[in-house]
Amino acid sequence: MSTDEMEWKAGFACLVGRPNAGKSTLTNALVGDKVAITSSKPQTTRHTIRGIVTREREREQVVLVDTPGLHKPRTLLGERLNDLVRETLLEVDVIGFCLPADQRIGPGDTFIAKDLAELQRAKRVPVVAVATKADTVDKERLAEHLIAIDQLGDWVAIVPCSAVRGDQVDDVLAVLAEHLPPSPAPLYPEDTLTDEPDERMIAELVREAALEGVRDELPHSLAVVVEEIVPREGRPDDDPMLDVRVHVFVERDSQKAIIIGRGGSRLREVGTQARAGIERLLGQKVFLDLHVKVAKDWQRDPKQMQRLGF
Repeated sequence: MSTDEMEWKAGFACLVGRPNAGKSTLTNALVGDKVAITSSKPQTTRHTIRGIVTREREREQVVLVDTPGLHKPRTLLGERLNDLVRETLLEVDVIGFCLPADQRIGPGDTFIAKDLAELQRAKRVPVVAVATKADTVDKERLAEHLIAIDQLGDWVAIVPCSAVRGDQVDDVLAVLAEHLPPSPAPLYPEDTLTDEPDERMIAELVREAALEGVRDELPHSLAVVVEEIVPREGRPDDDPMLDVRVHVFVERDSQKAIIIGRGGSRLREVGTQARAGIERLLGQKVFLDLHVKVAKDWQRDPKQMQRLGF
């Protein structure tokens, strides 16, 4: 049988884990490009971001669905994020359960493992346990961690990896791909890295830049809305520019002051960092117009949440 006639394996893989388990970093490492925002702050991911990995020689396409971390919710936003994860889990072909090696198995992991066990019984979805951040511990500690993972549940495989160093990332991809269904063709064009619209990616890049180096209270309170993306009039055809207008929403005036910084210095840093990523994404010069606004207690207000895209 010729290569063209060989059947593909193609489907959806979901990475789950408690907040800050390394899911977004692993997604980016698997795809080989930045499709999910990363931050040292938990609860960074708000939407399911799809990264698409195509291995033409192996005739495999893995569509990675990166989810918010499952957690005990304290707000309406938290409840909706958990619902989003559970809805996603019902629709995928294989799940990667991320358990960071630099943290001992805790109540959050046990909570997720129980959820996954119920899902395995109901839908028979295979679960691969992934020991993330393996580069942060010595061999003895990693071995202890792998034994603890084995005792936590019934996994089709356990794979340690370091997304930062690239160690065994290919192994994670290969194990996930093993459990995908056959397909007559890839689900997406082979050069596609993500199916996220530009507006969503721009908003995520701005939010990532705004989260750099801020206090723990802020990540939950930050929402970003792209108001418009329009070509700058009067630019020469060989040097176009886009005007990108973005609103950053926080819940309190004190948080607005943190984002803006003294004399606007912090906001300028956010704009510089985000603009670089947006220009790479869009492939042309960008003028980024950032405005910070207060939407009081929006995480607890269904109407405001809907307006902000949740």
